[in-house]
Amino acid sequence: MFFLWPYAVLAVAVFAIYLKMGARKTSKAVAIKTANIEAGLTEPSSLHPVIDPSMCLGCASCVSACPEKTVLGVIHSKAELIEPTHCIGHGACKTACPTGAISLVFGTAERGVDLPQVGPDFQTNVPGVFIAGELGGMGLIRNAVEQGRQAVDNISKLPGKSAEGQLDLAIIGAGPAGFSAALAAKQAGMSYLVIEQDDLGGTVFKYPRGKVVMTAPAKLPIVGQTNFKEVSKEKLLEFWRGIETEQNLNVRYRDRVESVNRDDTGFVIHSQQGDTRARAILLAIGRRGTPRRLGVSGEDQKKVVYQLIDPEQFAGQHVLVVGGGDSALEAATSIADQPGTTVTLSYRSEAFGRAKSKNREKVEQQRTSGRLNVQLKSQVKSIGADDLELQCVDGLKRIPNQAVIICAGGILPTDFLKSIGIKMDTKYGTA
Repeated sequence: MFFLWPYAVLAVAVFAIYLKMGARKTSKAVAIKTANIEAGLTEPSSLHPVIDPSMCLGCASCVSACPEKTVLGVIHSKAELIEPTHCIGHGACKTACPTGAISLVFGTAERGVDLPQVGPDFQTNVPGVFIAGELGGMGLIRNAVEQGRQAVDNISKLPGKSAEGQLDLAIIGAGPAGFSAALAAKQAGMSYLVIEQDDLGGTVFKYPRGKVVMTAPAKLPIVGQTNFKEVSKEKLLEFWRGIETEQNLNVRYRDRVESVNRDDTGFVIHSQQGDTRARAILLAIGRRGTPRRLGVSGEDQKKVVYQLIDPEQFAGQHVLVVGGGDSALEAATSIADQPGTTVTLSYRSEAFGRAKSKNREKVEQQRTSGRLNVQLKSQVKSIGADDLELQCVDGLKRIPNQAVIICAGGILPTDFLKSIGIKMDTKYGTA
C-alpha cells in the first residue's frame, strides 16, 4: 500500500490541474457569453446549433470542431452557444458530437427567420426560378459552391428548349453560388449570363481586408477540387478572378436587377443596363440584400460607400462613419489608426447598445485620446463634395469630409422575392 501513495498523489494532482483548466475555460466562456448578451448579440443569423443538455457530455468536441473557435463553449459541463452571431452554419459541431445532442436549426423562438420555399432540386414554388447559397439560409462558402453546381445540374435537365433570343439561364449574383453556377452552366454547354450589382465574390468581396473567409476545400465545376483549408478574402478572390479570365465567363458587373416578370416562354429580367430574357433563373444574391441608405442629398457621390474594405485607403483623409453596430465601430477605429486621418463616428442613438464590449472599449479609448470624434444622437443632413452637415445634440455642424462609410445594415430581399411570386416560410428554431 505504501508504494501506491505516490501514484495516488500524482492522480490527485492531475485531477486538480484538470479541474483548474476546466474552471478557466468555463470562466472564459461565461465572459464571452455575458459580453454578447450585454451587447444584444444573441440571435444567430443563419443555420446554427441547438444543444440538448440532457444528452450533452460536456466533452467539448463541438467546441474544438467549430472553425469559428468562439461560437461554442462549455459552461458547467454543458456545451452552449456563447457567440451566436458568429455562427455561419458550418455544421461541424453536429458531426463531431458523439451523442447526437446537437441539432441544426434556423431562427429562434424569439425571432423567426424568413426563408424562401425551396425544393430538394433548389427550385422554388415558381417553376423555373431556383435559389442557391446564402439566400436559402446556408452561409458557408463550400455549401454555396456545391449548391450552385447542383442547381445548374437540375436546371439543365428541364424539359424543352430555349426560344430564339432567350438564354438558357440567367444567374443573379456573382458570389460563391453564382460563380460556381456560371462554371457549371459553361460546362453543360448552356447559354447564360451572370448579373452582379457589385463585383466578383458578392458578400465575400465586401469583407474586411485579410479576413479568413474559407475554412474547408470546395469542388468547382471545370476546375475540380480546390485545396484551400484556410484562405483570406484576397487570395480567394485572386483565385476566382484567374478562373473567370481563363474560362471567359459571361458576367455583367455594376448592374442591379430591379424586377423579374414572366413571359410566354420564361422570364424577363429588368436591370439597370437593360432587359434580359431567360428560360430559367438562378437567384444567388445572398441575404444581406441592398445596403440601407440614409436618404440624404449627396449620398450618390463616389466617396460614399457601404462597407469598409481597406482602412489604409483612407489615410490622411477626413472620414465620417455612420452606424452603431460592430461593423461601424470596427471601421471607425481601424481608420482612426491610420496616419493623418480625422474620423467622426455618428450614431442616431444615445449609446452603442448592440456592439461588443471590446469594440465599445476601443471607441472610448480613441475618443479619450482625441483620435476619434464620437457624435451620439446625431444624423447626417447632407453630403457635399468636400464637407457635410451633421445634426448634433449641440446644433448643426458643417465638417470637412472626403469619405463617408455607411454601416446601417441591409434591406433583406424579401419584397423582391415576393414580387416574383416566391413564397416564404418563417422558421422559429426549426430545421
